Amino acid sequence: MKLIDEDEKEISEINMTPFVDIVLVILIIFMATATFIVEQKIPLNLPEAKTGENKETENHQIVISITEKGLLLGNKSVELENLKNLLREKINSKNPTILLRADRDVKFQRVVDVIDICRELGLEKYIVETQGKY
Repeated sequence: MKLIDEDEKEISEINMTPFVDIVLVILIIFMATATFIVEQKIPLNLPEAKTGENKETENHQIVISITEKGLLLGNKSVELENLKNLLREKINSKNPTILLRADRDVKFQRVVDVIDICRELGLEKYIVETQGKY
């Protein structure tokens, strides 16, 4: 009968390194996509338009949502008085596009106030999001 030497013993532990690598990659992907999903889930009753273009998501796009309850810069609630300072912080060397998402029941003056603040900061490119009639 042959005795098992110390060198011939099988490894009885499972190597967890590949498992941890996969979990971390999945976590990074989840974190990157979760921020984009939140912006699209803000409930707005957008106005309808007969004409328009499909919205293309840009990397240097700033989303401003205007609801009856207030303003959202991305997914963060802000006051109109603070919007200028917060926008100034978000502007980088490029001239970003402003995506305006205004609820159809919001007074138009609030939309004009937001556009005025953007113009004061030198922001010239706007996209107004609407619902298409299909």
